Amino acid sequence: MAVTLEQAKLNVQDALQMGIIDEFRKSNFLFDKLTFDDVVSPTGGGATLTYGYTRVVTQPTAAFREVNNEYIPQEAAKQRYTADLKIFGGSFQVDRVIANMGGIINEVTFQMQQKVKAAAALFNDTVINGDTGVDGRVFDGLEKAVTGSSTEFVPAAAIDLSSTANITANYVEFLDVLDEFLMGLDGEPGFIGGNLKLIAKIRACARRAGMYQVTKNDFGQQVESYGNIPLIDFGTKAGTNDPVVPIDANGETPLYVARLGLDGFHAVSMAGVPPVQTWLPDYSNSGAVKTGEVEMVAAVVLKATKAAGIMRRIKVA
Repeated sequence: MAVTLEQAKLNVQDALQMGIIDEFRKSNFLFDKLTFDDVVSPTGGGATLTYGYTRVVTQPTAAFREVNNEYIPQEAAKQRYTADLKIFGGSFQVDRVIANMGGIINEVTFQMQQKVKAAAALFNDTVINGDTGVDGRVFDGLEKAVTGSSTEFVPAAAIDLSSTANITANYVEFLDVLDEFLMGLDGEPGFIGGNLKLIAKIRACARRAGMYQVTKNDFGQQVESYGNIPLIDFGTKAGTNDPVVPIDANGETPLYVARLGLDGFHAVSMAGVPPVQTWLPDYSNSGAVKTGEVEMVAAVVLKATKAAGIMRRIKVA
């Protein structure tokens, strides 16, 4: 049964585990909204965690016909793909004396929260930039899945949003191109994502056009939207200040969109295992320094090529 992290939390008895799941949801839009197809089990007695699926790569057609004439046969093209679940997370160590000091911030709690943030940042980075051909430890991301497809849009010239004056001069053109790009998908996407600078530029364009909206999620956090589509900053890579979505030497950057759902873009996880697992330091036994860990076993898949897209050459700097 496919679940979100919100639903997975209901199957967890431990209060701390519930809290960690909520930390993942609060720290990352995708963790909160992605559906996890929790069906993958090790096969053949080994440790292979492979999810097989079919991606729709062309759309079906329909036509009129005359009496006594047949339709011209046409089949929607599919392609078989597999995705291997990958293990990611991190560990930390805390001395028992520090753990017992308490204070304003409990050190174990603080380190656990920081490790969740790092795992969330790594997940965002991999969702965009993951490439198993470069690093076999990761899963493939949107950049690899969409590049070269019909939903990769590269304007002939960059659209300049690099200054307030350029935004005012070009926002109508940018939003027209953006709307046309979005209409090339097979449904409304669940997000428009990019780096912080790009999201600020889209916000400015949306405000000028009266398309800017602000709502709050279940945690009271502000969610900005272009119309009904949330604007998502993918943040920085884990342990650095480098943006997940880079800005090139020309000041240009892409934006990413995806329709969330089991027939579009979703996550996969192990059967019968919570997507998020934690291990707290155990101070009940001897040993001064104990280890805590946060871990996920997951991947993302794209079930239909037209369920995701990349719009390139947006000048933001």
